[in-house]
Amino acid sequence: MKEKIAEHKRYIAFIGFGLCMIVLGASDSLRGIFSAVFQNHFSLSTTELSLIVTVSYLGNLVFLLCGGNLLDRFNKKKVFLMTLGVWMIGALLFVTSESYPLLLVGMFLCMGTSTLMNTTINILVPVIFAASPGLIVNILFFVQGIGTSGAQNIVGRAAVDIVNWKLVNGVLLGGALVSMLILFFFNMPQVTQKEKESISYKSILKNPAFIYCILIFGFYFIAEHGILNWFLLYGINGLGIQTNQAAVLLSIFFGGITVGRLIFAPVVQKLGVERSIIIFGGIATILYGIGIVGGSSTVVVLSSAGLAFSILYPTLVLMLQNYYEKECIASATGMIISIATLFDIGFNLVFGKVVDLIGMRLAFFILLGSMIMFFICLMLFWKRAKQYKQIEPEQAMKI
Repeated sequence: MKEKIAEHKRYIAFIGFGLCMIVLGASDSLRGIFSAVFQNHFSLSTTELSLIVTVSYLGNLVFLLCGGNLLDRFNKKKVFLMTLGVWMIGALLFVTSESYPLLLVGMFLCMGTSTLMNTTINILVPVIFAASPGLIVNILFFVQGIGTSGAQNIVGRAAVDIVNWKLVNGVLLGGALVSMLILFFFNMPQVTQKEKESISYKSILKNPAFIYCILIFGFYFIAEHGILNWFLLYGINGLGIQTNQAAVLLSIFFGGITVGRLIFAPVVQKLGVERSIIIFGGIATILYGIGIVGGSSTVVVLSSAGLAFSILYPTLVLMLQNYYEKECIASATGMIISIATLFDIGFNLVFGKVVDLIGMRLAFFILLGSMIMFFICLMLFWKRAKQYKQIEPEQAMKI
């Protein structure tokens, strides 16, 4: 853990992780970009099309639960590279297959491993970049945002048939292979492992921070992903604005998330993880509230909330390392995020029915309620945080 890493080796690791994040960001965005292509090519019903999203969430659950435990028990570099290899198998299915069932298998593998690799990179950053983990992790997530927005802007215009779907995934597969080769030759420092018997789900569950973290992540997922999945329809059907205007407002939100991770990364490094989450979480909640309550007259405020959202997710994941020992942090992170994903699944299952009953405008207040609950849980947790920490407060503020 304490072994020194030469500066040039850190650059190599950053390049390898950065390329991987670009590939994952672009890949994650393709599901929505090519949804119309899937529907036409495979003659899918709306239910069959929505199954693609459901399978992706199931992949998150399975890979985070199993992969986190593997990361804690075995060599993290080998587990990461094996996970990347599984992602490549999923991408290879996209390139070579012509069937809907194999598309679902590919989505399960790619989306599940993508979330696990994001989490793994977040866990490894403090080990490799010990002096500035908050800065590095937000820059890496900014790089991932470039992959996402780049795919939306460039690939989105070419998403006309299944041939382009295969071509894009072939390019991403090549990028993943280069990333794998770079990281293969990088020697990641290892955390000294405890006995395997001491790393148990029971000890993770008994930690009093566990429930708070699930609630914080769960309500956060509803608030952010709800914008991703429903904002366009909210703008059109709930506020009565034009489709192109709603699309611009949505791009402002996620553009803010991408840019904010770059410009606010030094702020996170200066303030520390927990202070940054409280400050940015509070600002995001206020902007979110103003944007929804004011309707069409303040919807641009909701779009601008993306800047405040920008650092929240990667910094929240980084925060978990203050409350779990390094020997079990991957298992704990996997459990917390996978269980919190159930909030997302439950919300999406019922939200459509709520919209049918009360309309999109009123239904969107559920998202505001979730954002408020996120911040309430965050504040309650913050007041009790010191007694839950597994490391000294002085060290925690440096993370």
